[in-house]
Amino acid sequence: MPTLSVFMDVPLAHKLEGSLLKTYKQDDCPNKMFLAYRVCMTNEGHPWVSLVVQKTRLQISQDPSLNYEYLPTMGLKSFIQASLELLFGKHSQAIVENRVGGVHTVGDSGAFQLGVQFLRAWHKDARIVYIISSQKELHGLVFQDMGFTVCEYSIWDPKKLCVDPDILLNVVEQIPHGCVLVIGNIIDCKLTPSGWAKLVSMIKSKQIFPFFDIPCQGLYTGDLEEDTRILQYFVSQGFEFFCSQSLSKNFGIYDEGVGILVVVAVNNQQLLGVLSQLKGLAEALWLNPPNTGARIITSILCNPALLAEWKQSLKEVVENIMLTKEKVKEKLRLLGTPGSWGHITEQSGTHGYLGLNSQQVEHLVRKKHIYIPKNSRINFSCINANNINYITEGINEAVLLTEGSELCLPKEKKL
Repeated sequence: MPTLSVFMDVPLAHKLEGSLLKTYKQDDCPNKMFLAYRVCMTNEGHPWVSLVVQKTRLQISQDPSLNYEYLPTMGLKSFIQASLELLFGKHSQAIVENRVGGVHTVGDSGAFQLGVQFLRAWHKDARIVYIISSQKELHGLVFQDMGFTVCEYSIWDPKKLCVDPDILLNVVEQIPHGCVLVIGNIIDCKLTPSGWAKLVSMIKSKQIFPFFDIPCQGLYTGDLEEDTRILQYFVSQGFEFFCSQSLSKNFGIYDEGVGILVVVAVNNQQLLGVLSQLKGLAEALWLNPPNTGARIITSILCNPALLAEWKQSLKEVVENIMLTKEKVKEKLRLLGTPGSWGHITEQSGTHGYLGLNSQQVEHLVRKKHIYIPKNSRINFSCINANNINYITEGINEAVLLTEGSELCLPKEKKL
């Protein structure tokens, strides 16, 4: 009698964004380039790792006194405290009042996995989630899997080729009472002080629950405090919220997937209640978080000399990316490439939009073997002295061959 397979009717899943990298790897062209890596790259084309991280990792690996027992479910306590002080400042109002805490999470999406499970269990009236960011976020998939209705908007205006803060205000003005609002890369939301005051007023009056995402503090402006200034503003206004704090990219510990689900509550009593529930959820999800990345980061954050060295390395990365953007813009100008390219240098961080349309992107991929996403949002740290001429000449060629077609990005679709 034949044995029926449990997996017999399981189909292949739909392809995700990783298919671009797969196509790139299968390309035999010697001049091929991939400009969509998630990680920060060096001028030599390797993943960037802060030198102080390499040094600290070596010291830890040679320390015979370390205990390699499982971490508690909530994670490494000193790591959580150091990370919270990095995010809010050592003398933050929330830290002083003991109403902020965190859970050591796994991977870049671990904080969202944990936070969404909590919201499903304890914020049952909120079944609609609005995600606002300058890019397509994967957080929507996490919310969808948990049964939430997800509406996603981009604050990047493809026609004006700039971030439009009015989009954020307009969306919040229209969303219903009591929903969840995810704000990705909050540093991109370039509101005026009056705009932030208006946003805060609407969120309060509608009792919206904010869920922030801080994926790479320090890699936007080179200033750790500036990158989280708006988050601190929400704390000063007495908000309660969740925040996903990823520490992989800004330390260069990509394979560790180090992060924290940050909880800001109204008072300590409520904080303890939330953390106790999160502990139970974390036990079911992963039980014990990994240790190595957290140890490296804690060692750096708690040592003034190492901390200063790490801060300097962030500034150097940001300055190099800003210089690269300036060079790209200037080379396109010298080539006489049609269009205005000022939007390249107006964007912060490692990634940014080129502002190319689908025809131009297709030309770069198929004819020039320069692999970029369909929305033309590239990783500028992938551009270096060895490839910048080929890339800018390719962009110029693509624009000239499709001149007359609109220079813009496709609009973000709602999930």
